[in-house]
Amino acid sequence: MWNETLAAMTRRYFLEASGYGLGMAALTSLMAREGRAAPPPAVNPLAPKPSHSSPRAKNCIMIFLEGAPSQLDLFDPKPKLNELHGQPLPESMTKNVRFAFIKKETAALYGSPRKFTQHGESGMQFSDLLPHLATCADDMLMIRSMHTDQFNHHPAQLSLLCGRSFFGLPTAGAWLNYGLGSECDDLPGYVVLSAGRGTSGGATLWQSGFLPSVYAGVLFRGQGDPVLNLANPPGISAGLQRAGLNALRTLNESRLDVVGDPEIASRIASYELGFRMQSAAPDLIDLSSETKATIDAYGLEREEAGDGAGSRGGGPGQFRQFSQNCLLARRLVERGVRFVQINHASWDHHSNLDRELAGNCQMADQPVAALIKDLKQRGLLDETLVIWASEFGRTPLGENRQGRGGVTGRDHHPYAFTVWMAGGGVRGGMTYGETDEIGWSIVDKPVHINDFHATMLHLFGLDHLRLTYRFQGLDARLTGVAGNVIPDWAA
Repeated sequence: MWNETLAAMTRRYFLEASGYGLGMAALTSLMAREGRAAPPPAVNPLAPKPSHSSPRAKNCIMIFLEGAPSQLDLFDPKPKLNELHGQPLPESMTKNVRFAFIKKETAALYGSPRKFTQHGESGMQFSDLLPHLATCADDMLMIRSMHTDQFNHHPAQLSLLCGRSFFGLPTAGAWLNYGLGSECDDLPGYVVLSAGRGTSGGATLWQSGFLPSVYAGVLFRGQGDPVLNLANPPGISAGLQRAGLNALRTLNESRLDVVGDPEIASRIASYELGFRMQSAAPDLIDLSSETKATIDAYGLEREEAGDGAGSRGGGPGQFRQFSQNCLLARRLVERGVRFVQINHASWDHHSNLDRELAGNCQMADQPVAALIKDLKQRGLLDETLVIWASEFGRTPLGENRQGRGGVTGRDHHPYAFTVWMAGGGVRGGMTYGETDEIGWSIVDKPVHINDFHATMLHLFGLDHLRLTYRFQGLDARLTGVAGNVIPDWAA
């Protein structure tokens, strides 16, 4: 559908595609002459576009927990693993397996101290670390059979968010903005909110890759100006800024007509968006209009226990920051932002698993559950896909590095892990896939990262085989040469 060539971004393309919308464009131009609006650029790369089929979802909130939460201690109970605690695995199971830190010769199974109970009409199982999320069981699709090809953090993060573990690829958020455009005029179509100590993958986890840069994620800050350098410097009035932008737009549009480079259209759109964001972005993070009940539900003012979410989770202050990010995510999708990515690092518990996982869950459990309930009571959950995901899972074997003084954590495990989704047309109350009795491998309905992306796009009415972009002579896509839609996930 979107096999664009350079010529597709020229003025001729705009004139052919706009149809009856030219009347509105003319009105906007007249208003601009009177100083009431800026004339539109020759083409708006973020203009809403039709999907391939009827969409179930319109917006996405991805909660990306960098480092990999232990699925064995949160979502996938294994009584047999507890029975076998302390016993080694047969050499045949570990012979050709790569670990990040585990020493195979002394590795032993590590049971979970967590208590699991069933919740909702579906009977979905949750750990005692997630009492709030457990109340949302019947709205959630629990996928216990995810697997990936990468066992180190950054490559696996790229796989989760970009489809493959290579630099320079667009993220899923960038692909959605490219395929569907944005319904928000004064905020980016793809916003990134961050808490914790920062993801190891940095900006590669919200990049546009080879897509025009206008589709990349924009990192918002939690305090001060949401975006650095957004406000005018002293002495620069809005009128003077508008005049300067008009001159820049005229020059850029002239060059766009000559070379047809989509990056020029991105530059025009970015300048204009930045101008509109000067009023919209500060209003977004002003929470004074929210009720005390909403603030309390998300837990913005709750007390932190000890050192917050633990030193690995970012230290003091993360409870409020993460809660605020969840509330801002709801405010963003209310305003039409297509893709919101909430990052938190780190959940990489090679040691101190019990204490630090408990701290991170205490931080995340309440606000994420509040987000689901808030979207639902506002009538937004049906069209907003909420995703809880990480790059891989954790081993049923305990860490045994020298100097650790005993088993206190779990290593990286790409062979089986858990992701869940809610809203956006997915089937709530469903547990999909199954791992073996110790959580080592998948025994039913395996789901590769590419299958996950294909199905996610399907929920937005996009065919992953048709959502392509011509790059270096090839029609590139999010799922590469793989990926299958899983129809069972749709409600």
